[in-house]
Amino acid sequence: MSPYPPWLSAGDNAWQLIAATLVGLMSIPGIAVLYAGIVQRKWAVNTMLMAFTGFSLVLLVWVLWGFNMGFGYPLHLGPGVLGSFIGQPRTLLGDNTQQQAVIPLLSGLIPEFRFSQTTLAYFQFVFAAITPLLFLGSVVGRINFRVWLLFVPLWSTLAYSVNAFLLWGGGWWAQQGALDYSGGYVIHLAAGTSGFVAAAVIGPRLARDRQRAVPNNLPLAAVGAGVLWLGWNGFNGGDPYFAGADASTAVINTNLATATALLAWLIMDLSFGVDHKPNFLGSINGMITGLVAITPAAGYVNGLGALLIGLIASVLVWLSWNKLGKTKLFRRVDDALGVFHTHGVAGLCGGLLVGLFANPNIIVYPGSAGAPAVSYSGLFYGHPKQLLIQAGAALTVIVWDALITFLILRFLGLFMKLRAPNEVLETGDLAVHDEEAYPASTVITRPARLAPPGQATPTAPSPPEPAADRKAPG
Repeated sequence: MSPYPPWLSAGDNAWQLIAATLVGLMSIPGIAVLYAGIVQRKWAVNTMLMAFTGFSLVLLVWVLWGFNMGFGYPLHLGPGVLGSFIGQPRTLLGDNTQQQAVIPLLSGLIPEFRFSQTTLAYFQFVFAAITPLLFLGSVVGRINFRVWLLFVPLWSTLAYSVNAFLLWGGGWWAQQGALDYSGGYVIHLAAGTSGFVAAAVIGPRLARDRQRAVPNNLPLAAVGAGVLWLGWNGFNGGDPYFAGADASTAVINTNLATATALLAWLIMDLSFGVDHKPNFLGSINGMITGLVAITPAAGYVNGLGALLIGLIASVLVWLSWNKLGKTKLFRRVDDALGVFHTHGVAGLCGGLLVGLFANPNIIVYPGSAGAPAVSYSGLFYGHPKQLLIQAGAALTVIVWDALITFLILRFLGLFMKLRAPNEVLETGDLAVHDEEAYPASTVITRPARLAPPGQATPTAPSPPEPAADRKAPG
């Protein structure tokens, strides 16, 4: 007897599960503690709970119907793009998930998978789960918690599954040759677009909260940022679907672009920032920009391409954050944590830059038995059409996700308030969850001795108010 089916590679299967777990850690605890440390302290619990519930909701959607909508057989809705726009909704609850993994429309176009369908489903789930958690950063501090619980499954079904099928599941844009190695469009451009639209529809935080948006715990945010950075090795390293040379190329490119982008943002702050000082949160924005921008290109470019993508994207997103973000439109739309810039703009930059820097000498899958190796070329390597294809795919994601986000929120707004009432926003976690991230400490004293009849009962002196609690909220 053998522990493995003949088609299964223990190495590939182990790497996909490890990579998936690294990506899962980017959501919980990564995003949960990063965002919880950046928001005002009265919203820390709310932010963490929305991250955990969002992760859980997407898993249920994914198993019940979402995975096959993104990676299954096409649901033929009509001619042209409609024929390969979305997959058929089918469940994973049956007993056939130990079979060899397959993405039907990619069969014969990539090597046969050497792991099971459940491995593929879980690997793709963690990508689906992190996407709504990213645009949570646009609407923290005012979205009605019950709206969040309904919005996430609807958006995952109607927006994310479409994006995944079009670009990763062999759908229309994949058939046109669009490149999105690990989610620059499917995840980050989608998150930036949907977050911005959601912030506009739901409305802003309290004016006082916008003016004093002080992070409550930067060391906690640093932990979350570190988990994101290292977790991204699974994000990009797992996407060739095999533990081969291209996986390691993607990992080193990811770290190179990220380090470059972080340092470039720091230099921009020192050279052109308002106070010309190095800023920790700014550096974290640079880090995220680099991670996002290299995501659509990680296994298609060489080291120089990765370095240039990190540098160019960091400068452009810094300008977007510090210049475009100061315009009237962006002051009016309260994108609380700047998701539009660090995910939307960065994802768009990376997706377009792969149309320039994709290098045909970077082999994704080596050729064998007379079949040619799989690699891709950008404009600088003799394929100018690739840039146009990348732009078309980006436009599709932007338009579709903006429309779906708007319609879902307008629909939910017919039955409930999208924005929590102002009296709830004043208090935050205590009003919504009856919990605090940093509750005030209370001195426990022995019960006072009862006084003789006719005399006042002595009382213990009140403890001094802790210094931290004398500060302004947040």
